[in-house]
Amino acid sequence: MRRMVPGGLGTTRGIILVVAAVVAIWLATGFYRVQPGEQGVELLFGRFVKTTTPGLNYWFPSPIGEVLTPNVEQTNQITIGFRGAGDGPRTAGARDVLQESQMLTADQNIIDVDFIVQWRIKNAADYLFNIRDPEGTVKIAAESAIREVMGQTLLEDALTIKRQWVDDRTKELLQDILDSYGAGIFIAEVKQLKVDPPSEVIDAFNDVQRARQDQERSVNEATAYRNDIVPRAKGEAERITQDAQAYREKLTREAEGEAKRFVSVLEAYRSGRDITARRLYLERMQEVLKNSQNVIIDPSGKGQGVIPYLPLPEVQRRQQENAR
Repeated sequence: MRRMVPGGLGTTRGIILVVAAVVAIWLATGFYRVQPGEQGVELLFGRFVKTTTPGLNYWFPSPIGEVLTPNVEQTNQITIGFRGAGDGPRTAGARDVLQESQMLTADQNIIDVDFIVQWRIKNAADYLFNIRDPEGTVKIAAESAIREVMGQTLLEDALTIKRQWVDDRTKELLQDILDSYGAGIFIAEVKQLKVDPPSEVIDAFNDVQRARQDQERSVNEATAYRNDIVPRAKGEAERITQDAQAYREKLTREAEGEAKRFVSVLEAYRSGRDITARRLYLERMQEVLKNSQNVIIDPSGKGQGVIPYLPLPEVQRRQQENAR
């Protein structure tokens, strides 16, 4: 005959309640919060299942499930070609890393480039599981991209007119490389901070640049002089041409008028030759004598050796003085 242990049923019930409480507490640990700017990545037995948005969410608690919450709005920065204090822009005390900064251009010249890359997480799942070292991957890919772009660019263009183009083209190429890796990274900006020839030849290069600037200045001055003198010469030529045309029109009209006058005189002469001939004689004598000193002598005058005459010049002179 089996003996009954007092309180055995109560003990079993207590164990069940304890286990139930532990399970409840364990299940409660499945609640998690995704902060603004973060993205939740839910894993089941270490395998990616889905991503979640900011807010309160629930997933299987550990060790069955796991949740990672990387910040997808934080902008990260990588410096290439130099090392300085902190991650900010290049400072005066920065140390050059020549194996990163020196590269060949399209015309087989060496250029020294320091630049930064700013990036953010675009897809948290790809970022966490497709690449092992995200920052190192971005750095190596950025070096590769800018070397390819510089290899297609002339040295002078890279230093002057194509700096922005190099930044944009490197950013585009770097984004394509990371997308091909499935890295889940967005490239926000690629910016060159220092673009110079190697320090050993920078003085000679600056001399060449100054000579080219002098050449450009001389060309600009010559162009400005040409733009000033050519329009004035064209204007003067146009004025002379217009004056010549006006003079031609004047002579033509005067000649036409003289011809018409001659024709009219000829017609008048044919209709009355004596009268016309006398009129022409008088008009011509008037033209000849109008500016001469005239003295009129009376052929019928009688006297003691004195010839009567009319002092016309003296009369004209007195008339002019009185008119004044």
